[in-house]
Parts: sequence; C-alpha cells; structure tokens
Amino acid sequence: MKVKNLTQHAGVHKKGTFSILDVINKTKKSQNFDKAGAIALFIGVARGETLQGEKVEKLTLEAYEEKANEVLEKICTDLSKKPGIVDVQIHHLLGEFKVGEDLVYVSVAGSHRTDVFPVLKEAVERYKSEAPVFKKERIISAKGASSEYWVSERESHTT
Repeated sequence: MKVKNLTQHAGVHKKGTFSILDVINKTKKSQNFDKAGAIALFIGVARGETLQGEKVEKLTLEAYEEKANEVLEKICTDLSKKPGIVDVQIHHLLGEFKVGEDLVYVSVAGSHRTDVFPVLKEAVERYKSEAPVFKKERIISAKGASSEYWVSERESHTT
C-alpha cells in the first residue's frame, strides 16, 4: 500500500502512521491558530455491529489514494473559508481495523464554539459522500458463518 503522509490539511494515511495527537498538533501549528477559541474533533471508529445487526469481526479500508487526498484537501479548503473558521483537517486511515480502532479524524478550529460544530458536521458528511474511500466488512452471522463484502455493494442491494 503506497500512502503519502501529507503535511497538508488532509489525506489518507496507513494505519499506525498518523494519530489524533498529530491532528491536534497540526491544528495548533496552523497559520491563524492565534484567532481560535475552540477546536471540535470527530473520531470515527470501527463499529462492532452492521446496520443490519450482524457482528463485525474486522474492517478493511482502501482508497483511490491520489483522488482521496485531492478530495479531502478540497473539502478542507472549502470549509476553511467559512466565517469564523481558522483550520479544517480530515485524515482517513487505511488498512485492517479491529472493532473500536480509530478510522478517521476530523478537526475544525474556529473563533467560537458556535462556529465549529456546524462545520464539523458538514466536513464529516462531505468526506463520507465525496472521498473515494472503500470499506470492506468481515461479519459473523447469527449462525456463526463468516463472510466479507464491500459496504457500497451491500448498500446498493439493500436500498
């Protein structure tokens, strides 16, 4: 897996090469951080149950890396232009994940807490719908059978 460790505001990273502390440190070193009065964080974690109630054993996350880096950076650039926003970061991890492990970090720094929460929500919704990051779930059925599927494939069959 060839993954760039970007020094920019966003990107995909191989699991184990980037942490929430890296996000906080990058945010605090951003150009206009002296204008910030709040940082809001979102940490997406591997859920232990599917939307259908099946037990998740593990997740595998992959990405069209070049495009994902481009899309995530664009989202951050767009949202950083909103009034009161100082910095936006989105960092998605790739690899195999056990239940409870971190998958994605989103950080929004702004002048006031009322500025950051709506932008944080928008950042999460946008990366989920726009970034080419793909999730495979390995599940265990109620009968104990194990199977794997790409979440986007399953959603297209159940919606």
